[in-house]
Amino acid sequence: MSNPYKIDWNEYAALARQAVAEGCVLLKNDDKALPIRKGERVSVFGRIQFDYYKSGTGSGGAVNTRYVTNILDALKENKDISVNEELEQTYRDWLKDHPFEKGMGWAQEPWCQEEMPVTKELAEQAAAKSDIAVVIIGRTAGEDKDNSAAEGSYLLTAAEHQMLKEVCGAFKRVAVLLNVGNIIDMKWVKEYDPAAVLYVWQGGQEGGAGAADVLTGTVTPCGKLSDTIALDISDYPSTEGFGDPTRVIYKEDIYVGYRYFETFAKDCVLYPFGYGLSYTTFTRTVESFDFDGETVTEKVTVKNTGDVQGKEVVTVFVEAPQGKLGKAARSLAAFAKTETLQPGESETLTLTFPIANLASYDDSGVTGHRFCYVLESGAYNVYTGGCVRGAKLSGSFEVKGDTVTRTCVQACAPVTKFDRMVNHNNTIAFEPAPQREYDMAARSAAALKPAKPYTGDKGIKLGDVFDGKAELEDFVAQLSDEDLICLMRGEGMNSPKVTAGTAGAFGGVTENLVNFGIPTACCADGPSRHSYGLRHRRVQPAERHLACLHL
Repeated sequence: MSNPYKIDWNEYAALARQAVAEGCVLLKNDDKALPIRKGERVSVFGRIQFDYYKSGTGSGGAVNTRYVTNILDALKENKDISVNEELEQTYRDWLKDHPFEKGMGWAQEPWCQEEMPVTKELAEQAAAKSDIAVVIIGRTAGEDKDNSAAEGSYLLTAAEHQMLKEVCGAFKRVAVLLNVGNIIDMKWVKEYDPAAVLYVWQGGQEGGAGAADVLTGTVTPCGKLSDTIALDISDYPSTEGFGDPTRVIYKEDIYVGYRYFETFAKDCVLYPFGYGLSYTTFTRTVESFDFDGETVTEKVTVKNTGDVQGKEVVTVFVEAPQGKLGKAARSLAAFAKTETLQPGESETLTLTFPIANLASYDDSGVTGHRFCYVLESGAYNVYTGGCVRGAKLSGSFEVKGDTVTRTCVQACAPVTKFDRMVNHNNTIAFEPAPQREYDMAARSAAALKPAKPYTGDKGIKLGDVFDGKAELEDFVAQLSDEDLICLMRGEGMNSPKVTAGTAGAFGGVTENLVNFGIPTACCADGPSRHSYGLRHRRVQPAERHLACLHL
């Protein structure tokens, strides 16, 4: 009998590779520049073709892996295309004197790597021997070294600008791949006008293979943006206070991402939330729209009208009445993705959402229901389609009167005064954010159960509790105040009692606690900590990559 808990690592790798490919987001594909056709010759530019970023840095990045597949090697494994090996050797020769810079210690790895200069002559020589150029640009960031609105991070470097200028000037077909963990400035797309632009994100150890599957058409791209890409970083309202060393004010309130841009700044958007192209085409037909007073249900038929297979996403947004609380112009209510559809094939998706999900929290009492989620009265319009801009009106329903969907108490209210963003007739306005009106210490004390008096050692071990021979309260009553303090405080990073480099040790950190049968526990503050001291672990695609896959 097979072990149901044993992971089939080959199956894991195949699933990760599929996730990588389906999470890639195609932003531009003029004249069907991609996929690379059978028999074509490819010139690959950019040093990241050799040094694929599987993940960011920090606690999520320092994971020991058996392998990481880069994009160049994955392309070379495809026998239906050929790679410009002369250009590859030019890069390899340059890399001998320009190795990958890892930095000296924690959070010291640079956001990007030095890029090989690309001259007009080099680009033209490659173009004479190739059908298409693939340019790969990479970025990383992580704990203690977040992104910055600087060259080499959010912005391109001078060497990257030069590379794009020369390659796009020499080749008729250029596909730019972005091996990044987050969106970056995209103004260069208009400046250099590459035929194709593909976010391949940071796809873990199978990242290069999944990206190559999309480049060669083995997988049709079906990822959708989980972000809004604006014209300039200054267009994001959070930019003003980002990275403040003293205090970060979240003045945007609910107007974050697409909810901000669709409400107040539609003209500042380059690529809207949910955007993503395919190698094929689809139609979406709303077959039915039903509202039973509590739940909206739609049936939407998606048909592949193109000439290659692919998957497609259907999204549902709601435009709620402004009421007294104020709302974003659009709010995502539901989404679904088809299975792989062959040319001419259709699938009907059922999308549903309870209207209670559309309620807003009243923290000021303006509706008369303070500290409650309130579904305000009025007409609610439902839009169905692809990205937030492409969704069309598919139905509507009305709420007759304000409805409280959930009653709460004030919690996590700010203690520092600031003004928050509000919607005033689709124009940005500000109002004072409500402040905390309760005593946190008093509330916490009132919620505590009375502790059983200290009894001293009664011979109860933690294993006795596990075996059901003793109650946990009786076990804890044996511990002195010093024992409890040591149990909760633990020891910090690099404690010799656990694996070095982890965030800390808790539990049996003293001899007395160990005598009570309490084991020492290692606190892992990120995926890399699970691989400390271990030879190999697996790395799946990064969070944003997976978000684009599912959306």
